[in-house]
Amino acid sequence: MLIGFKTELKINNYQRTQLIGHCGVARHAWNWGLALTKQILDHNKEYPNSQIKFPTAIDLHKWLVALVKSENSWYYQYSKSAPQEALRALRTAWDRCFKKISGVPKFKKRGKNDSFTLEGTVKILGSNKIQVPKIGVLKTHERLPQKEIKSVTISRQADRWFISFRFDVEKLENNSNSIVGVDLGGKNLATLSTGEIIEGAKSYKKYESKLNRLQWLSRNKIINSNNWRKAQLKIANLHLKIANIRKDTLHKLTTLLAKNHSKVVIEDLNVSGMLANRKLAKAISDMGFYEFRRQLTYKCELYNSELVVVDRWYPSSKTCSSCGTKKENLTLNDRVFKCENCGFECDRDLNAAINLSKINLSKAVS
Repeated sequence: MLIGFKTELKINNYQRTQLIGHCGVARHAWNWGLALTKQILDHNKEYPNSQIKFPTAIDLHKWLVALVKSENSWYYQYSKSAPQEALRALRTAWDRCFKKISGVPKFKKRGKNDSFTLEGTVKILGSNKIQVPKIGVLKTHERLPQKEIKSVTISRQADRWFISFRFDVEKLENNSNSIVGVDLGGKNLATLSTGEIIEGAKSYKKYESKLNRLQWLSRNKIINSNNWRKAQLKIANLHLKIANIRKDTLHKLTTLLAKNHSKVVIEDLNVSGMLANRKLAKAISDMGFYEFRRQLTYKCELYNSELVVVDRWYPSSKTCSSCGTKKENLTLNDRVFKCENCGFECDRDLNAAINLSKINLSKAVS
């Protein structure tokens, strides 16, 4: 199976300039292609009898070379694969839009989500060096897997640059026969059917006052001034720190579940609906439920364990894990489950996790 690897680059000022230039080329090609494709769609909508064929990624690249690249000599200073891959990503974004998987692609702005993809002569040299087209040899902060790769994506977060790529690995053996139910919550990140409670990082709550302070200090600074840029960089670095703390906690939890259990049972949570509740939105966002499921999905495949996703309407919290009686009048304030039928008492989240571990597979969806 294919897995991704991402690590931070250790670069000098010349390499930083090259990376920024490649981001500019990719962004310029994306915005040009997006403007052109939107004009074609508007023309086809206004004149249905004389429609123009919607271009493929190859068509866009041919037009870019003929119309744009010849008029912008600075394109030749950078790798040709950067704009080519940007147009390929644009076509993929339009395909997702046409299938109603995602929304309409948006124009990119300088300094926001800067990234580009390079393919061609990509080689891993030694333990922490990688050679990429046009830019040359880049150093990394950690050891690189000694694998053959064909393309890399370089991105910027705050003032730090990262390189990522995918490579093929064999699935690992899982000798465990245990089944674990996982109940996610806003107070604790996860409650396992084994009785173990995993507390969330709550990194945003921890640094919220500091973040508010930085944003308050930058409120009156002139936009695009040097002081404004410095303030925005501090805010971006703090956002990155908050996200990294949250991801680290999720990586440790998902690895623990996928590696030590043969079957992991979770609920198909309606995260967007939970975020609509203004009283719970901040706590839910701070836990990172979507990222938890994303990591658990590929790690269960890597460690050869099974991930079972239960239907969101299954009453795991309202059902007694001892006798199976369903309790209708259960509110969010009831943190202890008390069964009126058999007298069983248990923590609400633990009761839900035990029910998930015992669930019949016919009631679940994968």
